[in-house]
Amino acid sequence: MSARTLLIMAGGTGGHIMPGLAVAHEMKARGWRVQWLGHPDRMEGRLVPPQGFDLVPLRFAGVRGKGVAGLLKLPFTLLHACWQARAALSKVRPDVVLGMGGYVAFPGGLMAALRRIPLVIHEQNAVSGTANRWMAKFADKVLVGFPGALPGAVMVGNPVREAFTQIAPAAQRYGARQGRLRILVVGGSLGAKPLNVVMPKAIALLPAEARPHITHQAGEQHLSGLREAYKLAAVEADCHAFIDDMAQAMADADILICRAGAMTVAEVAAVGVAALFIPLPHAIDDHQTANARYLSDCHGGLLCSQSTLTPEWLAQWLGNVTREELAAMAAHAHEHACLHACSQIADACEQAVRRQA
Repeated sequence: MSARTLLIMAGGTGGHIMPGLAVAHEMKARGWRVQWLGHPDRMEGRLVPPQGFDLVPLRFAGVRGKGVAGLLKLPFTLLHACWQARAALSKVRPDVVLGMGGYVAFPGGLMAALRRIPLVIHEQNAVSGTANRWMAKFADKVLVGFPGALPGAVMVGNPVREAFTQIAPAAQRYGARQGRLRILVVGGSLGAKPLNVVMPKAIALLPAEARPHITHQAGEQHLSGLREAYKLAAVEADCHAFIDDMAQAMADADILICRAGAMTVAEVAAVGVAALFIPLPHAIDDHQTANARYLSDCHGGLLCSQSTLTPEWLAQWLGNVTREELAAMAAHAHEHACLHACSQIADACEQAVRRQA
């Protein structure tokens, strides 16, 4: 019997692509053939093929922020994308299609539904994206990473790499530490300029003997400027363009200062680390604030708006917080981890095929 085929549709950002890759590897381990529908000139075109999965091209992008001209072109670009998706489905002949978000997923999902191919979708963010909101109306199974993201959906969480699930418990890690707090600052793989600006100034306001140890992922384009900022502030910090082993870096930290992308929140919970979330203020539908609230509402993290994040505010908070308080926050975060999201999404794909049969 030939292997069954899964077609994953995801693109645009790492927040859609990385969880899709986690599921791709899980399905491959189960004996499935996996292919990927995506834009060859965008992030998925760089990330997916090196992982061993064929990329089936579909060139389509969203129209948000592109004004009236973009809206006028939408019917024509969508029609063209649907024709591309139809051709891709004829070529791949998938047994099930999995939509993981991004505009590229919509035409593929629509064509799959019209051809009666089982369709499973997964929404990573606490506020669903446009493509998934539409596809949820006709998908065979709807899964979400946060409660309430889509009506009638099954909450499974977001898939994280295995390394994030193999960390010692928070009580054990925090209880073994003494001395200065350890802070990890992460703005994503590209860095986050506001965090880079505030951190050196905030730490400089603390007495020298009370300053925490800083590890700061700056992003390649900001690295030299950040190092200079810490130097001018007379603050010691380990600055990196990119941290390869993020799971271990989180495990070694007392507190993570970060944005609130869906995957970051999932990784914080999986590791069990205290986090100060600074949501990206201009994220679509303010979804990062909603993501952060999943943990901050249960005392598993602290939510701070970018407008509130001043050097003075941060210095005061860091000067008052204790390792014991951070350990409790980390434990609360881990209580809300969804460690089996990847296998649950894979199960849903297999079940959709069985129901179709």
